[in-house]
Amino acid sequence: MDALNYVFPNDIHAHWTLMIVIYPYITGVVAGAFIVSALAHVFHVKSLIPVAKFALIFALSWLLFVTAPLLNHLGHPERALSMLFTPNFSGPSMMAGFGYIYMIYSILLIFEILFIYRYDMVLLKEQSHGIKKIIYNILTLGTNDKSIQGRKIDRKVGFVLGAIGIPLACSLHGYVGFIFGAVKTVEWWFTPLMPIIFLLSASVSGIAGMILFYIIIKKITGKIHEIKTETIKTLVKLLWVFFILDFLLEMIEISVHAYGGTAGWHHISSALNGPLQWSFWTMQVKILSVIPFLVLGYLSLKKVTRTVLIIIAPIVSFMLLAQVLFMRWNVVIGGQIMAKSERGFAVYHPTMFEKEGILVTIIMLIAPIITLWLLSKIFPLWESKADKEVLE
Repeated sequence: MDALNYVFPNDIHAHWTLMIVIYPYITGVVAGAFIVSALAHVFHVKSLIPVAKFALIFALSWLLFVTAPLLNHLGHPERALSMLFTPNFSGPSMMAGFGYIYMIYSILLIFEILFIYRYDMVLLKEQSHGIKKIIYNILTLGTNDKSIQGRKIDRKVGFVLGAIGIPLACSLHGYVGFIFGAVKTVEWWFTPLMPIIFLLSASVSGIAGMILFYIIIKKITGKIHEIKTETIKTLVKLLWVFFILDFLLEMIEISVHAYGGTAGWHHISSALNGPLQWSFWTMQVKILSVIPFLVLGYLSLKKVTRTVLIIIAPIVSFMLLAQVLFMRWNVVIGGQIMAKSERGFAVYHPTMFEKEGILVTIIMLIAPIITLWLLSKIFPLWESKADKEVLE
């Protein structure tokens, strides 16, 4: 019997399915969007100020669904909190660490939003009626302070929370890579580069998502003339830099396995040139990496017109969002289809209507977008006139 067509019985199932593919994907978008916000609020990158608030709400809309795939994956989701109360960091309960980071980061992000938006919400509260007025009153804790001193305090607190949030955001997604990188039984996952690769790819997906939805929302609302060319240009350059680092490290990881002739390289290479050939080499590398790399380089280094930038930037951003999704698939599913015996490969074909199938996956990826729309009814997504005022 051909060894490539044979796997031992305990290797025929992929236990981590589509839910575990989109779990790091959603987490990554959160981390990447927060980085954009931090560059504006903490490092005062002026060209990113027009999307600084949008970045916070964009991150929150995705953050609310980070644990949804995990809870759906669990057989008994009601037991999920048990790992937080009885953690075992030396065993398979390393997810407890992610739970703590997720809770701390969520609280920090919510408080940062409340301080950044406090002045806006006080103004909106005065103009609102009914339920909306009640919501704004709760979010502002009943305060009506519009003084310059109060706004200065808001900015200072927002700055501190943003600075603290940077390592937390990096830890949030870096920890996901740590979980995979600590699995010794899968040769492809077991590498110290895994947390770094996951973090860089998170930055790519978050920034790409920011560009795509920034332009789409402005287009849908008929305010495309308000798009700041310099803002798009800065985001494109950031996306190019993070993508270069991400793609370079991914290829370095493969090269180290190949050149070093590691124990499982013959199996990894068989997978990359076998069941993963289309998803890895064709889609992830050739189409969704090489083309965006060249296009982003052109947009970053050449002086292009505003029209070209607004048309091309969202297209290449969508391609990179797809690239990161393919990367997650190849890592999560690709690592599992390789038999522990290093002989043969398992087969995984997700179906449409199963508990962790394609339909549920699509719903979970659309839910943050709907949530973003709902949050936009409460929090203004763009900078206001008050933001442009210089507080001495």
